[in-house]
Amino acid sequence: MDRYGVTIPLQTVPLSAHRRIIEELPDLGYTDAWTGEAAGYDGFTPLALAAAWAPELRVGTAVLPVQTRGPALLAMTVATLAEAAPGRVVLGVGSSGPPFVTRINGIPFEHPYRRVRDTVRFLKAALNGEYVSGDFDSFSIEGFRVASVPDPAPPVLIGALRPQMLRLAGREADGLVTNFLAVDDLPQVVEAMGPEGKAKEVVARIFVCPTRDRGYARAQGRAMLGAILNARTYSAFHDWLGRGEVLEPSRRAWAAGDFRGAAAAVPDRLVDELLVHGSPEECRAHVERYVDAGVVTPLLAVSPAPEFGAGPDGMLRALRALAPIS
Repeated sequence: MDRYGVTIPLQTVPLSAHRRIIEELPDLGYTDAWTGEAAGYDGFTPLALAAAWAPELRVGTAVLPVQTRGPALLAMTVATLAEAAPGRVVLGVGSSGPPFVTRINGIPFEHPYRRVRDTVRFLKAALNGEYVSGDFDSFSIEGFRVASVPDPAPPVLIGALRPQMLRLAGREADGLVTNFLAVDDLPQVVEAMGPEGKAKEVVARIFVCPTRDRGYARAQGRAMLGAILNARTYSAFHDWLGRGEVLEPSRRAWAAGDFRGAAAAVPDRLVDELLVHGSPEECRAHVERYVDAGVVTPLLAVSPAPEFGAGPDGMLRALRALAPIS
């Protein structure tokens, strides 16, 4: 694997305790550290810290909502980070959804496809130093130019799950960010990007629980997947992937308010496909299958099992165990 990344902030580790872990990642063979952004940490602060602590790492967002920041503020923030870490920044943006855009930020969730498309067009122009002015379909810019043009311009990727947004990623962005999919789903996803997408970067967040205790891993997986697979966006994604019938018992339980039952109804086979688990060697082999299927940058979202211990030391032991073998 040419690239091998991790999702930060790391689970169960306070941001103040990240430094010694981040500093060790390049020596272990990790090349990337990427954030997400929903209702927890913001997407930029951990990247600024990681870029300073480990200058060898590429840093990226997977992904930032396009509706919770104005286009110019988003461009300014990315350009600032790129000036601090030239050539090491990747920007992933996506539509997010009403729970994060409207319910906790009070911003109307409107025209998600157009807003993503317009934001990508704006960002690619602005980050290349162009003066941007005029009307887009979903917003208007009276006139903007970044104060310090990043060199090189950070790539702009789109977080996408279904055909229309996947096609947009293939046609107008520099690549794709995706997650909560199995290895066998990748050909369908990449194909939906269209012919242009075949030459572009595919980034996938891969959830990993390194443990030989299959029961523990499946319990962790169900606790995560019960809610995710019943969320509107991911429910539609897995319908498109052909899992509607498999997920119907979970959906019935969720609709009835039986959230534990919804998690319990996620089949073992699907848990095993969406949560990488097993020995560290088995986990690395599973991640390698994602790469063989088309992922350029796997991003491990690591959930340490009890055998590694708790806190920062446990996470560091897990990351060492999962480190790529040269």
